Amino acid sequence: MSVPSAPTLANLGPLAQLRAGRLPERLGRLLIGLWIYGLAIALMIRAAVGASPWDVFHLGATRHVPMSFGMVMVVTALAVLLAWIPLRQMPGLGTLANTFLLGPFADLHLLWLPVPEGLTLRWAYMLGGVVACAFATALYVGAQLGPGPRDGLMTGLARRTGWSIRSVRTGIELTALAVGVLLGGTAGLGTLVFAFGVGPLTQRFLRPLAVKLERPVALP
Repeated sequence: MSVPSAPTLANLGPLAQLRAGRLPERLGRLLIGLWIYGLAIALMIRAAVGASPWDVFHLGATRHVPMSFGMVMVVTALAVLLAWIPLRQMPGLGTLANTFLLGPFADLHLLWLPVPEGLTLRWAYMLGGVVACAFATALYVGAQLGPGPRDGLMTGLARRTGWSIRSVRTGIELTALAVGVLLGGTAGLGTLVFAFGVGPLTQRFLRPLAVKLERPVALP
């Protein structure tokens, strides 16, 4: 069976995103998506079989700075946003929400989520985290309120260099993974499961979850 293609997302500026209709619904999808994404991150970390490439970096960084995992995520996101400036990327409301809420949401879920006992339950956490991450990504990206900091870095570099999205994303995530491992972050088989599984799953979820904007909006 072929994988259904993802819908085309509107390329709107920050103000146009807010004027594109269905704003309360889209805001709700954005916040719920980020909340679930925080749960997905916590599940994969508690599984301890290998986190996503960026979370390997975040975990490694927590070994060297007096910050919680979530605060490291926030600081990293802010640093990535600085890289948007030469790329001439414009943040949207979703970008800011991702920057300041995803880390605290992950910390909250890490507080209550118990550490799994036994390999079977750990892999259940990991696989559940990958599925939850794909669903959450489709939910908040489909709200069409702006990309997250790391996604914007990817699309901005692809636009400026002419390289493919796949090549740029692979390069960014391999760099984050390598630095994270050097810092002491946990990588493993679960990292590979995430790398190969989250993309196709996100594409499947995005098809029904992307919000169809009510009316065309001129770019500002």
